[in-house]
Amino acid sequence: MVKVVIIGSGNVAQHLIAAFQNAQNSGTEIELIQVYSRQTASVSHLLDLDQITNDLDALAEADLYIIAVSDDAIGAISSQLPFKNRLVVHTSGSVPLNILNEDNRKGVFYPLQTFTKNKPVDFKTIPICLESENATDYQLLDKVAKSISEKVFAINSEQRKALHVAAVFVNNFTNHLYQIGQEICQENQVPFEILKPLIAETANKIMVLSPEEAQTGPAKRNDTATIEAHEAFLANENYLKIYKTLTQSIQENGKKL
Repeated sequence: MVKVVIIGSGNVAQHLIAAFQNAQNSGTEIELIQVYSRQTASVSHLLDLDQITNDLDALAEADLYIIAVSDDAIGAISSQLPFKNRLVVHTSGSVPLNILNEDNRKGVFYPLQTFTKNKPVDFKTIPICLESENATDYQLLDKVAKSISEKVFAINSEQRKALHVAAVFVNNFTNHLYQIGQEICQENQVPFEILKPLIAETANKIMVLSPEEAQTGPAKRNDTATIEAHEAFLANENYLKIYKTLTQSIQENGKKL
């Protein structure tokens, strides 16, 4: 039995707790034995109280310690661990492996997904990106990752940095554009609901087409009249700037092809 301890209680930590518990219920050889949280109440709805500690010195002996805290706290937490030569990993997409303290063996266990508290996800579909310092530790991480996901990848720190930047474009920036679209609708008394089938189809197309093949719209067509009409409509200077920047990017990308 592979024993796992999770250090943290935020969005990622809570979703990992749920994923490991689901895996345990399915008869996996991975066992979540303890969770560290500064405020035990934040995870008490997920675990029995005897599985929660708010004292790093009281961490149980385990095969794997997963630090799932904010990026700027990873280094400090890893340096406070009261043991040596155990496998300690973090879950960040943008922090390199070497941020972890030298006292322990290092690794990364990065689930690439957007997580929101109380919004369930199917962890089996979530890619988990792994990195370690040696093959033996990688084999352990691979076994643990495959107990909760069907999509596991070996990704080094530089590759993970690129993935994280790409993820910001396809997720965070895209969601912000949804917000802009919603505000434009609200300002003009149009239900945002009307756009949801378009949003869904745009996302679904990427499952079968490349983004270049899926691109449509006035910038792709070089429809100058429509572009100028849109720019004249946009009274918000920030929205106009974004519109012009994205239009130019699409047009310049088309020139490369």
